[in-house]
Amino acid sequence: MRRLRRPTTKSRKLFHRKSPKKPLGTLFVITLAAILVISAINHLPALQIHNYEDELGATGEPEQVYLEEHEARFSNTISQAIISRGQSLYSILSGEGLDPAQITEITSQLKTCDFSARSVKPGKTYLIEKDPSGRFLCLSYQQSPSRILHIQQIPEKQTFNIWQETLEHENRVSALNGSISSSLSAELQQQNRYALITQLQRIFSYRINFKRDIQPGTAYNILFEEKWLNGELVGLGNILAAEIYVDNKPVTAFRYTDSKGKSGYFDEKGKALNLTLARSFFIKPCRYSRISSGYGYRRHPILRRRHFHGGVDFAAPRGTPVYAVADGRITFRGRKGAAGNMITIKHARGYHTKYLHLSRFSSKARHGSRVRQGQVIGYVGSTGRSTGPHLDFRVLRGGKYQNPMTALRTASTPTKISKSVPKGEMDTFLATVSDLRTQLHNSKILVADNADEMTAKQSSLN
Repeated sequence: MRRLRRPTTKSRKLFHRKSPKKPLGTLFVITLAAILVISAINHLPALQIHNYEDELGATGEPEQVYLEEHEARFSNTISQAIISRGQSLYSILSGEGLDPAQITEITSQLKTCDFSARSVKPGKTYLIEKDPSGRFLCLSYQQSPSRILHIQQIPEKQTFNIWQETLEHENRVSALNGSISSSLSAELQQQNRYALITQLQRIFSYRINFKRDIQPGTAYNILFEEKWLNGELVGLGNILAAEIYVDNKPVTAFRYTDSKGKSGYFDEKGKALNLTLARSFFIKPCRYSRISSGYGYRRHPILRRRHFHGGVDFAAPRGTPVYAVADGRITFRGRKGAAGNMITIKHARGYHTKYLHLSRFSSKARHGSRVRQGQVIGYVGSTGRSTGPHLDFRVLRGGKYQNPMTALRTASTPTKISKSVPKGEMDTFLATVSDLRTQLHNSKILVADNADEMTAKQSSLN
């Protein structure tokens, strides 16, 4: 009997073949390289710039910037009203569309301002600001001649901000004239304007010896600025023109600011009386506690992405006054997307400055109006894309962004005035002298002993 053999199959030994394994070190290197590549991409300005623009669309410092030359099409409206008998803060806010919960929130915040809702009295004025759709934005109530309470709604955050504002002074032109009985300082002290003596001594330091040349009977004329707030004198400004007779001959001085923003005192022929340092071209735009974000590439505080920032952020309390850093003309005033409330000013020497995130504008800073250095144009806020109250301040020259801190230092470096008025400006200088001389000898411009003797244009809430 034949045995049947079981068919045999050749084993393929697949399980005996060793598969290639990647060393653990190689995997680590590949993973680390991927992480480094991703990180490098996130930190490449050229790549990241195109993914995100800052509040004004800036993506880099070399690029040309579009400058607005108009007023925002839609502007907020401001109306003034007088509190009538029986009205309360609750009824005023309720009449503006605020619900009880919102008014309760406001009342609780008022306690931090040492203000009681019951202190609202009939006969006092207040302002209501609304957006173009008629929605309530802000109530401003004048607590005292120098202090205003602001209740502002922040639509983006559905909350309220309350702060108190101290009013800025008003500049007036005044004149003093007469003859000295004993000394010039005693004469000024008698007129309650003793602070002028320091300026006069500095102006005439190279022309008059105040101990030898000033004698009883010496005649004088002084034209100067005064700082007034709600009918009260709070300080003295610059002397605009002065004339002191020495040996019966007038020694005159006229203040003149040239086309480059430098100010000095000159005689009627345009010769400098001294070489005192000139006024800085730029001043700081506001009082701030710190710089919360610098100029250049940064990580955005909201979007957490690296991008170019075209300005410097000055952290300051809401309502802090914002000043024009130099003389100029307002070319834009209004709402500007992520920049919030914004003002653009055109200055000499090809400069433009921008002020972003303002809580509100000054009523005197209108579109197209000319502003002086140090004039209040608005107030610090947090409108637009912002994490908190601050001023985003920007400087452009020739349409390109400049580092604001560098521009402030460079343009503000004091330089000595020239020995005489430039020939190309003599016509302007002579016209200024003619105007100042007329005011200097105008007997109708006199110093007031109290507020009742002078009429002043008062702004109720600005």
